Amino acid sequence: MRVSDILASVGVIILLIAFLLNLYKKLPAQSKVYSFLNFIGAGICCLSSYLIRFYPFIALEGVWAFVALLSLFNVPRGTSADNE
Repeated sequence: MRVSDILASVGVIILLIAFLLNLYKKLPAQSKVYSFLNFIGAGICCLSSYLIRFYPFIALEGVWAFVALLSLFNVPRGTSADNE
């Protein structure tokens, strides 16, 4: 098994864990943990795709990781950081 295969497997497992926890209402989609798991999982999958030069998935996973990273730092809509 190649390094890219191992990385892809780990990344996909992380993404699926986040998805299943959300699906079974154990982890809300708005939580920082959910966003973090998506960021890490997609980032690892992006790296794996880069290693095998599979450009469509580099774009997909790169955008997925970037959006998850942004969600870690953004205040959810309809709230204000000043009201805390």
